[in-house]
Amino acid sequence: MNLSKIISISGMPGLYKVVAQGRNGVIVESLLDKKRMPAFASHKISALNDISIYTTGEDLALKDVLQKVFDKENGGPCIDSKSADPELQKYMESVLPEYDKERVRISDIRKLFSWYNIMQKAGGILDASEEAEEGDDKLLSELDKTKQQGKHIVDTGKQLKTSGAKAKATQSVRKTGAA
Repeated sequence: MNLSKIISISGMPGLYKVVAQGRNGVIVESLLDKKRMPAFASHKISALNDISIYTTGEDLALKDVLQKVFDKENGGPCIDSKSADPELQKYMESVLPEYDKERVRISDIRKLFSWYNIMQKAGGILDASEEAEEGDDKLLSELDKTKQQGKHIVDTGKQLKTSGAKAKATQSVRKTGAA
């Protein structure tokens, strides 16, 4: 399960996948409706990979908690995040009995289960194996090699092709309204 490209944007519903780097921020795609939009530096962005849950011992990474929910539900959807508070707390206890009941608020539990259901509906995020993560790392290393060689990149899904052509350098005078 690779959550490094999945983000949450404060004030915006749902989860987003980072698609590309833009000029003023990043381009993200909603996991709910697949619409793309820019996320600017002024937005408060949190990568799910960096989030952890308070426990009575050491904090547990969100990735591990989501994996426990995935295992409990055999890949299916979990409890609805709009359920009653006692039901959510009971379900959380069944998934992660050692979570810190004083520091983990009910809103955090709701968000956790909401995020799980969004990723479960999107498919391919929660059940991704370690092999898929290695494939992503391999793709990124190929991308780095290609950039160092100065080649033009054509991304066709999972295959990475390079054309070998360099960008043509042109000089032009920028015209403005001033004389």
